[in-house]
Amino acid sequence: MGYTRADWSNHYAAGKGFRRLGDKEKDLLAEHAPAPAGGRALDAGCGTGELAVFLASLGYAVDAVDFAEGALERARAEHAAVGGVRWLCLDLERDDPAPLHEDGYDLVTLRLMYPFLARRMSVVHALGERLRPGGALVVITPVVEHTPEERRGIALDEDEIGLLTEGWETVERLEADQLAVLVLRGPCHSGTRAVERQRPPAGPAATAALAVVTDEAGRVLLGRSRRGMWELPGGKNVGSESFEAAAVRELAEETGLAAEVENAYVVTMLADAAGDVPRLTAVVRITTWSGTLTNPEVDTFDRWEFVDLHVLSCIGAVFVPAAQALDAVWPGVVPNLPPVVSYPLAVDQPPVPGEPAEAVRLRQAMAKTVIDGSWAPSEPVRDALRTVPRHRFAPEVRLTDAYDGGDRAVITRRDGTGATISSVSAAWLQADMIETLCLKPGAIVFEAGSGGCNAELIAHVAGPDGRVVTVDIDPWVVRRTRRFLTETGSGRVSIVEADAALGAPARLVPRGGFDASMITYNCWDIAPAWREQLAEGGRLVLPLEIGGYTRAIAFERRGQVLYARHFTYCGFVRDQGQQARTIPVVSLLNDGLTLRFEHGTAAETAGLEEALRGARHEIATGVTMRAGAFFGSLQLYAATTVPSFCRLAAHQDPDQGVTGIAKDRDVPAVLGDASLAYLTCIQTKDGKRREDKEWEWVVHAFGEQGPQLAEQLAVTVRAWDRHVRADDNSKHADPVLTVHPAGTPGHLLPAGDVLDKKHCRLVIRWPGRHAPLPHPVGRPGADMVTE
Repeated sequence: MGYTRADWSNHYAAGKGFRRLGDKEKDLLAEHAPAPAGGRALDAGCGTGELAVFLASLGYAVDAVDFAEGALERARAEHAAVGGVRWLCLDLERDDPAPLHEDGYDLVTLRLMYPFLARRMSVVHALGERLRPGGALVVITPVVEHTPEERRGIALDEDEIGLLTEGWETVERLEADQLAVLVLRGPCHSGTRAVERQRPPAGPAATAALAVVTDEAGRVLLGRSRRGMWELPGGKNVGSESFEAAAVRELAEETGLAAEVENAYVVTMLADAAGDVPRLTAVVRITTWSGTLTNPEVDTFDRWEFVDLHVLSCIGAVFVPAAQALDAVWPGVVPNLPPVVSYPLAVDQPPVPGEPAEAVRLRQAMAKTVIDGSWAPSEPVRDALRTVPRHRFAPEVRLTDAYDGGDRAVITRRDGTGATISSVSAAWLQADMIETLCLKPGAIVFEAGSGGCNAELIAHVAGPDGRVVTVDIDPWVVRRTRRFLTETGSGRVSIVEADAALGAPARLVPRGGFDASMITYNCWDIAPAWREQLAEGGRLVLPLEIGGYTRAIAFERRGQVLYARHFTYCGFVRDQGQQARTIPVVSLLNDGLTLRFEHGTAAETAGLEEALRGARHEIATGVTMRAGAFFGSLQLYAATTVPSFCRLAAHQDPDQGVTGIAKDRDVPAVLGDASLAYLTCIQTKDGKRREDKEWEWVVHAFGEQGPQLAEQLAVTVRAWDRHVRADDNSKHADPVLTVHPAGTPGHLLPAGDVLDKKHCRLVIRWPGRHAPLPHPVGRPGADMVTE
């Protein structure tokens, strides 16, 4: 058990081996894990390759992995004639798993090697995540019952087998020549649950310190105790001993690791009770340590291991104070915790480095994807993408999810209905919005809506003399952001709990205003404070909802007017502060349809249901598109140029309704007196190839005014096609957009379509809409008028 990587390599190089693969093991593998068509297997800890070769004979393409090069040299030589096996030198506990196949495996085997793993929990979890649907993890291991006492260190007892098999959908326990053969399938996640030790006797309040320690890869140290739960190093104070000293002492006594008191920081005090006993727990973050991990207290702990943070949500039983302490350092990593009163302390804790090589590789790959997509043309933004450890602001997710270079945000918080209320935005969108800020070295930037990652990216671009003030209304988000910035940050980001619609506290606003501001949640309106706290010529970038369609728009301040300079199609979480807005909604036909009045005022719908039960009028626009065409500019064009605009959503299958709209989809619409027209598309050409397919925009209408409303929408589509649309999806024309304070008289506004919101007036001028503009067909009192 004390062998090092070099020892194992020498072991095999000297001609020594391991227990031979038995016929009974072969029979069980062939019966319970037959190779599917195109099956791929991973033999972890393959040794000289006997099992890998057998799996290849079953029809698997095999990746045979061992960390001992001496074993692999023998395997390559002894099985040179065998095809279908890749021999990989890889330490599954420490090395970057890049050589493994990204598309996963149908079978993963760990034969006679599981007891040798120091990080059993994380390794098995990671291997389980690589299983394809229906795949199996097979562990073949000695058990204590059939192992001599002097060799029981390489065997598993029943408690360890129970821990290994917990959380899998199906578990088959088989036997082969006194070896346990465990066939595990389904999710490998057993939900984390906070548990107490035995009920303590009534008495005075108990105080203790828990040490939170991470390794060079950012994994946290946990011990599997004889009580059947995971715990942090720690224990009670002795006499007048400080909490910091107690944590350092307990760390040494329980794990053999050494730390200095000056590298221990009490970051939070937790107050709760165990039974009738009040309990006060100090959460001590240890930033530097030395030594070799051991288990001096074998009567109390089975073992200690460093666990990946994202695994903390599915490790089974955790001692309550330990779970709460983990949440205090990384809020959100441990779900469903019992209540506790937390007193975070303002301490000058230094950042704590540590990340696996896999994170570095994935971050570089993510940055390359963003750069190749032309979202990060400047070197400062590129360097920020390559440098800022994104995964440390979303520790509850896998590295591959944190560094997804595509269009996916990382959701970090949901409300009671399941709606997303906090996230880390997609990397390309972060880069694009930061680019449009046009930051100079030393810039001071305001951010509304926190999380930490975006603020740290901005701080990196602004440079050593720059500063970011980030504000969020959610106390949980603020606590989480503050902790993550402390753990990883540059020290140039200030986090404030407040309603971001009110701007930054006056004491943090620089003389002359912020050089730039970024809002990171959907905004129906533009808060006056964002303009007032912005320096003349400064940039404000925010996701603005116009007609329910969101665009990240970069504005430049000139006096009291904001001028749009850049548009990006996007989507964000909704605002929660005083600007949060409920969109008026009207349900029709027994909730089969919904009208959404995105501009803020619900129109009269009397007689509309009767019209919807009548005849449907149809107009073909003659405007077509092929697969992959972008039509977001058409939606925005209609929302800003058509009076009485609304959105029509369907909640039933097309063949069950009257509209033909796909279920759970919505389309642009215009409302008249007991009349409605809406825009949809129908397929007009089909073909085997994607490029052979074609669709045409068609307007459907109901009611007496239906034909007139339909023609209005059709004219809108044709105008868009003529003046806005481009064959290149990235070249669609954007409108000229200016934002003026609410109450600005109409005669002082430039020509264009005017959209009034509570705090501002938007003036939109599209190509081809020249003054004087004709007054379109619509109903009196429409929210949008043409000037």
